[in-house]
Amino acid sequence: MTTDTVPKGLSRRFEVDGLWYTVTGIAKGSGMIHPNMATMLAFVATDARVAQPLLSALLREVTEASFNRVTVDGDTSTNDSFILIAAGGEGRPLIDSADSKAYRALREAVMEVSVFLAQALARDGEGATKFVTIDIEGGRDRGECVKVGKAIAHSPLVKTALFASDPNLGRLLAAIGYAGIDDLDVGLISMWLGDVKVVTNGSRDPNYVEAEAAAVMKQDEITIRIDLGRGVAKDRVWTCDLSYDYVKINAEYRS
Repeated sequence: MTTDTVPKGLSRRFEVDGLWYTVTGIAKGSGMIHPNMATMLAFVATDARVAQPLLSALLREVTEASFNRVTVDGDTSTNDSFILIAAGGEGRPLIDSADSKAYRALREAVMEVSVFLAQALARDGEGATKFVTIDIEGGRDRGECVKVGKAIAHSPLVKTALFASDPNLGRLLAAIGYAGIDDLDVGLISMWLGDVKVVTNGSRDPNYVEAEAAAVMKQDEITIRIDLGRGVAKDRVWTCDLSYDYVKINAEYRS
């Protein structure tokens, strides 16, 4: 567990053609979390029989939608591992087609378990007091949406503002601006904190009321939504705030 404060695990069962299947996952991680496949270990196992090429493709797809979309502190270690195991229970038919009903059900269960575990890492981030979802839409492709999401999620200034419940729009817009999209038109950007629209056309929304935005920032779970105004692509990143306790934990921790 090292600095984890809670164990992380989830099981899901599903039925296909009268047969019941189980998917169970466990994970460990709280700090040095910015998976790039930070001291993150995750294992998901199922009693389904799955052809190895199909299982490998599923692992890559699920990784991108779960563990590669979470960050606690932007710090990556060398031992990230996410392992997907198909034990092939006795009497199970072989799943060897992505078009099969069994594969679709398996994919849904593995994705649900993996996303839950990935989110659990951020929820239990070292010293974290808030869980943050960053939704980016209106991109030209998913890659630039992820760039923007991670720029926000990695920013110490944004993360400390989250801890302080401070709706600091300048810090958020600055992170979007330096995310690395060369031809980004800031004048097209809109942004919401929860359901409160705070930015329109790259500037403070004319109906912006700081007290409403501050009320959102005081919540334990916060959603930041950004529309880049460039296309139809979207993606999502999960993170947490940066508190006094994060510094204390890592100042005192010695592996």
